[in-house]
Amino acid sequence: MPSELPATTFEQWFVLQTVVDEGSFTRAAERLNRSQSAVSYALNALQERLGMELLQIVGRKAELTEAGRLMLAQAQPLLASFRQLEFRAHGLKAGVRANLALIVDTVFPKSVLFAALRAFQQAYPQVQVHVTEVLRTESEQLLAQQEADLYIVALKQEAARMGNFLMNMDFVAVAHPDHPLHGLEGPLTAAQLEQYPLVAMADRAQQRTEMRHKRALWSFTTIEAAIEAVCHGVGYGWLPLARIESLLARGELKRLPMAAQQVRQTPLYLIFGSETLCYDQTVTALADVIRQLVSRPGGRIL
Repeated sequence: MPSELPATTFEQWFVLQTVVDEGSFTRAAERLNRSQSAVSYALNALQERLGMELLQIVGRKAELTEAGRLMLAQAQPLLASFRQLEFRAHGLKAGVRANLALIVDTVFPKSVLFAALRAFQQAYPQVQVHVTEVLRTESEQLLAQQEADLYIVALKQEAARMGNFLMNMDFVAVAHPDHPLHGLEGPLTAAQLEQYPLVAMADRAQQRTEMRHKRALWSFTTIEAAIEAVCHGVGYGWLPLARIESLLARGELKRLPMAAQQVRQTPLYLIFGSETLCYDQTVTALADVIRQLVSRPGGRIL
């Protein structure tokens, strides 16, 4: 015999969650683009069918009763699963897209990036990928704008939960072999380093701020310019090891003997532009290629 249909609906539980999130019927109605009476009707129907009160008004705010907290806690995984089901259907319906936007931190290894794009092109030759390189200081603003489908960026610790960890980028302190720092008796302290110009990467907004900084600083908007500056003896710098290994091997750059923190690590995260894109077959295909190429067994970078 067929089982009975549930007495409550997904819509009713979603309305309840929205009222709790917004704290009032009025704001929930605005968010759901419904009338306040429609919101009240859905909640009344839910409570009647369950035979219990789920909400109570405390002051001007709608809050869950103890029973409401227990019931909604059980319903939340179901709500999330249902939304994921709809997102997946949207992704399947969309099919293969014609273009895709990728934003990448400028320190991400070019060898991995180009290998990923080449592998993706072979599988999806009809898809155009538009790549934009950014500095770390620009990442969060661009994420908020949601202009790209996929991001490979560095995040502050408090924002790291937004993405999936991809890899650590190692930065080492280096200077031209003839730089005066190499003539000092090491290991070098922070006080000794402060006596010499630092070469750094910064976006234009950050450069305007740093113009008021007392410390001698050369800032560039591209990693290539920063590396060239250090190679020409303009100053010392913390540069991504993956980008300067050949320069170190040829003796064009030389690592500084640091008293502390020989290597600085910056984690990079892989982030989808929106929740729905986690189920977009074109975007997830590129994300999978990048993940596969970034790591070997044991987590070593290619």
